[in-house]
Amino acid sequence: MPPKRRAEREVSAGGIVFRRGADQVVRFLIIRDSYDHWGLPKGHLEAGETPAEAAIRETNEETGLTDLVLHGPIRIIDWHFRFRGRYIHKFCHFFLFESAHAEPVPQVAEGITACRWCSLEEALHDLSYDNARSVLKRAGDMARTLVAVGAGRPHAAPRPVPARPGVT
Repeated sequence: MPPKRRAEREVSAGGIVFRRGADQVVRFLIIRDSYDHWGLPKGHLEAGETPAEAAIRETNEETGLTDLVLHGPIRIIDWHFRFRGRYIHKFCHFFLFESAHAEPVPQVAEGITACRWCSLEEALHDLSYDNARSVLKRAGDMARTLVAVGAGRPHAAPRPVPARPGVT
């Protein structure tokens, strides 16, 4: 019997981006790849990069969003696949981001063909990968909690304190 081949380990990181409207309705961003599959922004870690740094970079690159606010880690998912004769066990760290105003622009050069905001229910229906649905459900819970407690909203600039006479 031939020896069992060990899987090569790969690590990547990605982001789930949400936006809340004036009515506090939460929408999530999904992306379409060159295979016509809907998914989430993610990619490999570069040398010396932490998963959070890679998630910010990859999400920014694949969506063009420049106003990402990191709210924290969601979960790590993993899966096995074969690619060009290699057996790979991939781990992907996902983080929750908020984008208040920037408009997404798909990274066409990397095969991202579309970006779209949709409700949690629409995103769960349209995602092409089951493991992406599980992480999106968790992100949905986290985003709802942030909205319910009013957390994460950018605050207005603090008002200057008026100078008191005689105090410099």
